[in-house]
Amino acid sequence: MPDRVKLVIVTGSGRSGTSSVAGALKRLGLHIPQPEVEADDANPRGYYEPLWVTEFHKDVLNPVPVRTIDTRPDAGAIAAEAGSAPEVEERLRGWLSGQLDKPQILVKDPRAFWILPVWTKVAAELGADVVTLTMLRHPTEVVRSRDTAYLTEQDAAFRRQRETANVAAWVNAAFQTELATRDRPRAFVRYPDLIEDWRVAMARAGEQLGITYAADLSAREHHDVDDFIDVKLNRSRITWDDLAVPPVLRDLAERAWDAMNALVDDPQDHAAVASLGQVQGEYAELFDWSAAIAMDATTAKVADGKRAVRKRKDAELAEVRRELHALRDENARLRTSLTNRVARRLRRR
Repeated sequence: MPDRVKLVIVTGSGRSGTSSVAGALKRLGLHIPQPEVEADDANPRGYYEPLWVTEFHKDVLNPVPVRTIDTRPDAGAIAAEAGSAPEVEERLRGWLSGQLDKPQILVKDPRAFWILPVWTKVAAELGADVVTLTMLRHPTEVVRSRDTAYLTEQDAAFRRQRETANVAAWVNAAFQTELATRDRPRAFVRYPDLIEDWRVAMARAGEQLGITYAADLSAREHHDVDDFIDVKLNRSRITWDDLAVPPVLRDLAERAWDAMNALVDDPQDHAAVASLGQVQGEYAELFDWSAAIAMDATTAKVADGKRAVRKRKDAELAEVRRELHALRDENARLRTSLTNRVARRLRRR
């Protein structure tokens, strides 16, 4: 009996190296369903994401809404409920059933971990087994890589809010990713390891996932991946001193980072899993306290939003009224003109 299809799902925080590892896997023989998301200025080397998958995840998660990495401790439950809808499952089944024509299929999208259960369920029904590869990059580098261009022109207060929110989202996503992938064969790959010696990093991941490559990674002959992965890609050398993040959150992020790193060598390290659970509990408590402290500011923003909506609606209503008055004036003018024309014709008779 032939082996079942392996569906390799690559995930991880945005800017953590998911495109780099997916590009390497493609060059090592794994098949990416076509068409792919096109390269752009933000990622000139390519994303290696099936276009259908990115649109699918957006359609499921954006209405909820759940971000790629989300600060809310209950974001996982919210996403899971959205992903469990029968129409979501049916849509995925319709697409995936036409893609499993190769022994090893590669699907990459940083959002995949949010609704991984529907992927594993549908894949199993179609004769495929899901394994996951999660990219790891230090939260300081992820945050600065995500927001460098965006924050350049912003003031200090906005930068502090943005950086704090993104570090918090990284902590939350680390736990959610570990939880989502816990019951499947999985591998974790550090971005610096991939850049420094991709052969060692990919050999370890391949062994952990039970996948094969179209190359002998123990050999040192030149390979296409050598031209694709460049040590210069790891440009960000950011420390906590470069970010405006409160110490309590920095501590949680460091502890989460240490636990995730332990999963590189042993993807089921029980101590690391327990540590992540402890961090998540403390993070959820911090989130609740922060929400309570910010309640007045949040209430004020909601009130401002409502006032802005009312103001916009009042302006739109005033414009409609002006247009209505103009139409009435035009109608009166036309009536007068018509009456005058009829009167002139009657006088001529």
